[in-house]
Amino acid sequence: MKNFDISLYGILDPEHCRDRDIADLAVIAADNGATILQYRDKVNDTRHMVATVTAILDALGDSDVRVIVNDRVDVALAAGAHGIHLGPSDMDAGHARRIMGDDAIIGLSVKTLEGAESLPADLIDYAFVGGVFETRSKNNPAALGIDGWKARTALIRQAAPGLPVGAIAGMTAGNCGALIRAGADGIAAISALFAAEDVAQAVKDFRIALEEAREAGRR
Repeated sequence: MKNFDISLYGILDPEHCRDRDIADLAVIAADNGATILQYRDKVNDTRHMVATVTAILDALGDSDVRVIVNDRVDVALAAGAHGIHLGPSDMDAGHARRIMGDDAIIGLSVKTLEGAESLPADLIDYAFVGGVFETRSKNNPAALGIDGWKARTALIRQAAPGLPVGAIAGMTAGNCGALIRAGADGIAAISALFAAEDVAQAVKDFRIALEEAREAGRR
């Protein structure tokens, strides 16, 4: 059984962190409630990316928080990350699984109806469906809204009942609880966490909102 939890999925992106040290932000996030972290970098070269992921892993030490690399299988392998996250235009999941091995965590972004219908459930470990709300952190199709997220996620769960499915794009501490109540296994956020002035408090606010929504669902 792979040890990971997508409940609060923080995405560390050098373009959305106020030029602060990525490894320091990773520790702050892990210490305050993030359950998994992704390193997403569209601006730096391979050497820099490998060094950054290595620094994140070293800083987290024996933490249970897993470190995922966006897109770059080569970087994930070179740094010893726990897994890879793939988008619709990235390497296909079959190739990634063959390269990364069975123990790696492989996640997938689902942005279209076709993507939901053709999800390679036997090759991946989790999926994030979006974009749910408008966001400036990533280029996404038109916002799905909560009902659109639910409809697309229902297709995935019919094909893969046990697959963790989260929500991404435009997430805030104020709206993430609604996605949890709608059935999301986790929430992914970039700027709302790491562009915040107080990252520790931003992570705590998300975690409190998630836990309150889950508690309400158990009543």
